[in-house]
Formats: sequence, structure tokens, C-alpha cells
Amino acid sequence: MNETRPLLLSREQRIRSGSDFRRCYNGVRAGDDHLLIFAIRNDVGCSRIGVSVSKKHGNAVKRNRKKRLLREAWRAHQHDLPQSLDLVLVPRQRADSGLNDFKASLRRLTCKLERRLKSTPTRPNPGEPSS
Repeated sequence: MNETRPLLLSREQRIRSGSDFRRCYNGVRAGDDHLLIFAIRNDVGCSRIGVSVSKKHGNAVKRNRKKRLLREAWRAHQHDLPQSLDLVLVPRQRADSGLNDFKASLRRLTCKLERRLKSTPTRPNPGEPSS
């Protein structure tokens, strides 16, 4: 029997708090013509994403479309991507970036970020006491 894994985007897989976004922005980053991704390791056990689309991308309709495309790109490839990462996805200002562009960028950049995170020693968060 072929076991299928769900391709859902649950509440636990989303970055929702501002502090989690700020923590990601202080991590490592990688980008290309279509996408900029900030990443940091997490202790949740699954990867989580946050999407940030600025007003430079246009009105609310255009921004929400980009958010939907980014969430769909992540949702479709979530089981192929590295686990235990917090990712913040920021689209580049290009009018012709589509779903396939975002999917390709997401796969390529998350692999690059995982390699960078493996080679980077872990740093304690500034607000946490050191042992």
C-alpha cells in the first residue's frame, strides 16, 4: 500500500508572532531573482513558514496573491524540504514570478540554507540566559 502524507498547512506550521519573525531575520539568509528566505533552526520538530510581502508589491489583491503562491509552493514541497527550520519567505519585486518560479527557488534556497546552518555554530538568543 502506498502511504501518502498530507499536504496541509496547519496552524502549527505557521510563524505567527513578531518575535519569531525577528528571530528568523537574525538567522541566515539566501536569495535569488524570485525569492529571499531567512532561516533559523527550531525545536518544534517540523518546519514552519512565515510570509512577508511589503506594500511595494502593489495593492492588497496583488500582495495576497503572492502570499497564496508562496504558501502553495511550500505546501506542495514541504515533505521534500529540510525539517526543523523556521523560514520567512519574502518575494522579490518581479511582476513575472509565478508558482513554478517560487517552487524552484524554494527548493534550491532551502537546501543552501540548510548547508549554511549546519556549518554555522549555534548562538544563544540574546534574551535567553546562557548556561
